[in-house]
Amino acid sequence: MARARPQVMTLTDAAASRIRAMLAEKGAGVAGLKIGVKKGGCAGMEYTMTWAEAAGPGDEVIEKDGARVLVDPMAVLYLLRTEMDYRVDKLSAKFVFNNPNQTSACGCGES
Repeated sequence: MARARPQVMTLTDAAASRIRAMLAEKGAGVAGLKIGVKKGGCAGMEYTMTWAEAAGPGDEVIEKDGARVLVDPMAVLYLLRTEMDYRVDKLSAKFVFNNPNQTSACGCGES
């Protein structure tokens, strides 16, 4: 019997709500918010977010309450078990990645 694959990433209700609203603003030509990683930042990696017109080959698709996130295949190992949240405070509103795989961070918000 095949073993179930772990979900790459989860979305909080707040993140799903914000992504759903952003997708509605973008219109029918956008398939979802694409998450990736690139070298950089003080911890060695930075998250990237772009709009995708279609899911690419190998993309992991995460859907919740009408929100759709596509995870680049090169980012899957870095994002396993990560929770994507959306937080609003007095000075900012931003997506936050609660990543159990991250071993270091400087606190600057760029990693």
